[in-house]
Amino acid sequence: MKTYQHISQKEAYEYMHSGEPYILVDVRTPDEFNGGHIPGAINIPNETILLFPPKQLPDKSATILVYCQSGRRSADASQKLADMGYTDIREFGGIMTWVYETE
Repeated sequence: MKTYQHISQKEAYEYMHSGEPYILVDVRTPDEFNGGHIPGAINIPNETILLFPPKQLPDKSATILVYCQSGRRSADASQKLADMGYTDIREFGGIMTWVYETE
């Protein structure tokens, strides 16, 4: 019942530099996030995405780019968000294979 898109990291990077609006979501733990993340990301740990839409994501039609460490949690979080009615979720795997800048 996948209702989100899996895109390549190159596609994600290009979208981030396209000038189009998006929200970049890192679904790792706060400790992992604080250890380094993609610039502009907000941290919404996968385990906190439960029954209700995250307050940091009020617009269910916004373009949301999702990543984690390796890709498992980002896929899980993307499916949960899709199930909540978000309509433009683009999951691109894990930061461990991200070749672009981090902070």
